[in-house]
Amino acid sequence: MTQRTVAVVGSGYMGGGIAQVLALGGARVALADVSQEVAEKNLDRLLGEAEQFVADGLFPADAVDLLRANLWAAPSIEAAVADAGYIEEAVPEVLDIKHATLRRISDAASAEAVIGSNTSTILIATLAEAVDHPERFLGVHFSNPAPFIPGVEVIPHAGTSEDTVQTAREIVALTGKQAAVVKDVTGFVLNRLQYALFHEAAQVVEEGIASAEDVDTLVRTTFGFRLPFFGPFAIADMAGLDVYSFCYASLQTSFPERFATPDILKDLVDAGKLGTKSGAGFLQIPADQTQDLVAYRNKAYVAMAGLLKELGPSPAEEAGRAAEPTAPHAG
Repeated sequence: MTQRTVAVVGSGYMGGGIAQVLALGGARVALADVSQEVAEKNLDRLLGEAEQFVADGLFPADAVDLLRANLWAAPSIEAAVADAGYIEEAVPEVLDIKHATLRRISDAASAEAVIGSNTSTILIATLAEAVDHPERFLGVHFSNPAPFIPGVEVIPHAGTSEDTVQTAREIVALTGKQAAVVKDVTGFVLNRLQYALFHEAAQVVEEGIASAEDVDTLVRTTFGFRLPFFGPFAIADMAGLDVYSFCYASLQTSFPERFATPDILKDLVDAGKLGTKSGAGFLQIPADQTQDLVAYRNKAYVAMAGLLKELGPSPAEEAGRAAEPTAPHAG
């Protein structure tokens, strides 16, 4: 396989991290920004960060050598994208800036080059208005911090070609990350879910039900503890969809509109598809594999508990503990 030639336009925190993982994956990566001076300054920063990441055991031992070999600062956006087969735009989340940058990329790049945007909020179809041959354009949304978060949203708009989606999948695979292809709607999937949780958490604090510190503790140590291993549908299947249906009915006694039972859940329960205990639910996990799933789950949770113990409390958790009121002394 020939070495991929890639350009990352926007060399700041997100763009720089994306450039790092692409270069570590073996691509030859041109880093571009508003000027060569800015790109070179950020390249030096990325090499310094990589040295620290190696020292901390976060990057492989040869990471700095790989980055020096595969990552370079281009004199301009046009020079960076001229020979690139894939281009990742990672400039600030401002429509006018993105449109202006994408026009420059589109004008200077090969007509066959695939262009991805790292936007987290702007509709891909809106960004595509600035791109010639918009069938080669889509969203490729890395998460912060890009070197260490393993999931990437791939977001085609209505006119994106299948070949473009496949190229994006290959780019994500090159970085060792996992791609999830989602539709072009406001918030996509990642932020729609993330902000739904935050919205409910904020209401809990505003209503005086729990402190921000206690909400964070509950999320970390209960359902959030499961999420590195299982998504919400696998968790629901293991709990039992009839149990979920009952819990929705209970929540509706106080929050009838906010917690209306989803039709997709009703339909499964009505059909007797109750999750792993019935062999069918949101995910099709055969009943005879339930014991293997439970064994994996238990092993995963114990391993996570051990890792957290080894790492110790995060600075955020320690700050939360320091903010807790002390109990009054007896006597």
